[in-house]
Amino acid sequence: MADKEHKIRCQNLWKIFGPSPQSVLDLIKNGASKQEVMEKTGHVIAIRDVSFEVQENEVFVVMGLSGSGKSTLVRCINRLMEPTSGSIFIEGVNVGEMSNHDLKELRRHKLSMVFQHFGLLPHRSVIDNITFGLEVRGDSKKERQERAQDILELVGLGGWENSRIQELSGGMQQRVGFARALAVGSEFLLMDEPFSALDPLIRRQMQEEFLNLRQQLKKTVIFITHDLLEALTLGDRVAIMRDGEIVQLGTPEEIVTSPSDDYVREFVKDVPRGKVLPVRNIMEEPLVVITEEQPVAAAIGEMEKKEVDFAFVVDSTGIFKGALTKEQAINTKDNGSVKAGEIIERECPTALSNATLEHCLQLVAECDIPVAILDEGQRLKGMVTRTAIIQATSGNGAQNGSNGKR
Repeated sequence: MADKEHKIRCQNLWKIFGPSPQSVLDLIKNGASKQEVMEKTGHVIAIRDVSFEVQENEVFVVMGLSGSGKSTLVRCINRLMEPTSGSIFIEGVNVGEMSNHDLKELRRHKLSMVFQHFGLLPHRSVIDNITFGLEVRGDSKKERQERAQDILELVGLGGWENSRIQELSGGMQQRVGFARALAVGSEFLLMDEPFSALDPLIRRQMQEEFLNLRQQLKKTVIFITHDLLEALTLGDRVAIMRDGEIVQLGTPEEIVTSPSDDYVREFVKDVPRGKVLPVRNIMEEPLVVITEEQPVAAAIGEMEKKEVDFAFVVDSTGIFKGALTKEQAINTKDNGSVKAGEIIERECPTALSNATLEHCLQLVAECDIPVAILDEGQRLKGMVTRTAIIQATSGNGAQNGSNGKR
């Protein structure tokens, strides 16, 4: 039995195409390459001993070039293709041992798939396409319509429910396909290159919308793509495939900074680091942190002592409140009695520690004060300066290159 803490688990999965796939397993286990197997037997190894786990609410991206086995892999998970050997578990249940009835129930209620070419029904309206899975499942017309209306608004298709599919742009058609998968309320989404048929601009928009929806919906997703930047942008973890095997599995940060071999290294060499690396990599300790109850004069003394011209202000529990510049503090009348919380700048730039360097560079470009890095509870954890971001995005990797100066 698979460990139930993993929502999806693949264990030693193989898929071999040919008239007698089991007959070539011994040849493979004796070290024959994919090319040698094909030349000697005519069989094609699509998936070769693949194992991984997907956690709850994780976006797990499988990235590879054409022929790497990524689409075959995702079709084995819901048994649109039968694996040659190995096991697939969903919530601890072995999918390979499911009866046809249980497999249908899994697909109808728990496991939805979004295809590259949408798979929409042209003779149906938008809303009828979205409710198709609910109709097959046997939900009442009222339930189908109510569910579809909620999903239409969620994916930005409100007002288009009665339109025909051919009246929609490619991006809107992909939204319909996505909405159809969401409508059945599945906990798991399998997405096979869902954006690859779209124009570049629409594709970026769909990626952004996917990230926004992901925060709202809390789904467990396996996402297939041939685009490395898309994989690194969308995935919590990324598995890179080549010739049916996973050659590296890790976070986007791990893949960019520590490629496992020359194949991966060649892939990531042109990746804009600022789009991938989290700001926590270069986060520094704030040099001056004061509470909102402290006198402004005390803040000035702390800034002069540390030779900086700004201070971050927090409340008594560490919740971030804003920033105070030395110039602002000095120009305050009666600064010995005025409290820091009364004059702070509350609109200074902030970001979470998992924000990208590029995102923080945009913030710091608009303000002279460094970006305050906060945790989920809005407590101050550190800061990032413009100099540190520029050095990191240019590949210099400076960790504390600015010494707290702006």
